[in-house]
Amino acid sequence: MLSLSPPESVHALDLTALEMPNITFISVWIDNRLVGVGALKELENGHGEIKSMRTSKAFLRQGIASILNFIIEQATMRSYHRLSLETGTMEAFKPAHKLYVSFGFTECPPFGNYKVDPNSLSMTKVL
Repeated sequence: MLSLSPPESVHALDLTALEMPNITFISVWIDNRLVGVGALKELENGHGEIKSMRTSKAFLRQGIASILNFIIEQATMRSYHRLSLETGTMEAFKPAHKLYVSFGFTECPPFGNYKVDPNSLSMTKVL
């Protein structure tokens, strides 16, 4: 992400942030190899955010992004009424946009602490 977006437009969580109590970190392993990660952050009562979703390059387009199903299920079990995310706008992020749209996410105004940024796209899904 740092290679794709200007530093002020990168909102990835570092290891310390991933350990916060309002973050649930999820990992996918195949044959003792870490192949995908994601995180669910509680923004406020009833509203969650998808953070840090990544798939290992060696496993792209092999279904690892189905971790999104798990995150949506967790948000539903927590009685969130909305699940949002922020991603980049560059060409490299287009497959992610397509994935999120296929799961029912639509573009929305910035949420939480995000600001209008030409390098940032906000999306949300009503649960």
